[in-house]
Amino acid sequence: MKTVTLSLKEIYNLAKKTLLSNGCDDETASILAELIRNAERDGSLSHGLFRLPAYVSGLKSGKINGKGRPEVKKISPSIIKVLGNNCLAPVVLKKGLPELVKASKENGVAVLAITNSHHMAAMWPETEKLAEEGLVAFACTSYKPAVAPAGAIKPLFGTNPISFAWPRPGKTPVVYDMATASMAMGEVQVAKREGHKVPIGTGLTREGKETTDPGEIADGGVLLPFGGYKGSAIAMMVELMAGALVGDNFSYETATKDNNDGGPPSGGEFILAISPEKTSGGNWDKHADEFFKKMKSMGDVRLPGERRHKNRLDKGPRNINEELVNKIKLLS
Repeated sequence: MKTVTLSLKEIYNLAKKTLLSNGCDDETASILAELIRNAERDGSLSHGLFRLPAYVSGLKSGKINGKGRPEVKKISPSIIKVLGNNCLAPVVLKKGLPELVKASKENGVAVLAITNSHHMAAMWPETEKLAEEGLVAFACTSYKPAVAPAGAIKPLFGTNPISFAWPRPGKTPVVYDMATASMAMGEVQVAKREGHKVPIGTGLTREGKETTDPGEIADGGVLLPFGGYKGSAIAMMVELMAGALVGDNFSYETATKDNNDGGPPSGGEFILAISPEKTSGGNWDKHADEFFKKMKSMGDVRLPGERRHKNRLDKGPRNINEELVNKIKLLS
């Protein structure tokens, strides 16, 4: 694989220029370009520039409103609803998260229910932001069917990621972001692009057979949930929480409404924020740090998010797939 070297500023500028050229206003382009740059910076390659052509597809088709603005509605002191109005999810989150922070600090617990937005980024940015505000956070969202329920060979669930973050005052938070599929579809697509095999159990061919070929999974095949029935149950939970609970679609309903332009479909997101100051009675941070120290003492244990935060310290250039960069330049 040939690569080109781009500085973090060049990554940001490339993303922003491309978005501005394809129907985004300056605010939307800036928010999304920052997110893409941060994904490349932190080593989350399947959610960085790799996603940009798909965003452009959705913008070109008119499915995504690159100049729209979400609407925030306060349903109750602890329930915030945001109508996405076909905006990209990072724009919706930029407006909704401050309201969630305020509500959760005032009430101890609060929910952000997002509808009709286009989410295809990683989910750690939203939970990490909440953790940096001293809040425990959980988020989930669905997509279009790509994952077969345990016992099936046809897709019903999206890859249905979940993200959790735990605040550590004075330290980087503990954050994980994971698909409830055996592997995120973006990772499968990257493996296909780079000619790598994937482990048995990642997915099935269109005929329902096990395979290590990511192309057979990505092109007409199906992903499997992680952990068999356990992962399948968690994927089902995400469908319910990011669908019926927030008033949006299940993955299979999303598929029937999407124009299949390759861009992220419209869907919902559920985010929960909890104030440990109010729920614990105090000393929660020191108590949790004792637990993390115990974990770290047990061998080569890495806390979730540590690698990403370590990558973040490197402000130098990144090596980006040359074919991808050339493809993006043609979109501008």
